[in-house]
Amino acid sequence: MNFWNTCFQDENYVYGTEPNAFLSDSQKKLQLTGNALAIAEGEGRNAVFLAEQGMNVTSWDYAESGLKKTKKLAEARNVEVKTELVDLNEASWKKDQWDEVVCIFGHFPEELRRKTLLGVKEAVKPGGFFVAEVYSIHQIPYKSGGPQESEFLYRPEEFLHIYSDWRIVHFFLGEAVRHEGDLHNGLSHVIQFIGQKR
Repeated sequence: MNFWNTCFQDENYVYGTEPNAFLSDSQKKLQLTGNALAIAEGEGRNAVFLAEQGMNVTSWDYAESGLKKTKKLAEARNVEVKTELVDLNEASWKKDQWDEVVCIFGHFPEELRRKTLLGVKEAVKPGGFFVAEVYSIHQIPYKSGGPQESEFLYRPEEFLHIYSDWRIVHFFLGEAVRHEGDLHNGLSHVIQFIGQKR
């Protein structure tokens, strides 16, 4: 059983049930519609939020317990989210499939991270968006959440190089306060990215 499957088995939502603040603000500004994919989505708080905004949402995660909680939260909020058990190492990224892909604090080893970012680039439709907030390489001393191994943390150039031919709507590297359930609490060092495929 993988770590996240064990982590999400408790009744409590370890990152809470409210959406990430950056995603919530971004979605209100962008007013996106259509098909959205939330990757490494855990217990579903962001996927459910996107569904509440009227999007057709698919949630990918490697933890079956997290997907079950996503379904439970969606039902409680009277929306529908399609859940798929996906190991990103084996993910199939279909070209021009999604109007929006969202990655909120999805952290992976460097090789898989690059593969995933390139997969997102392929899978977003022309005119579609990639929205992400993740912990930066500077996060570890903050001790407010996220991986404690630098290999799992993002560098700004990963976004800026891979998406250099996209329209960068928003890019931020710096401090933000996050209070998300039990595991994200306090001043953090993040990267925020909104890119639109040309």
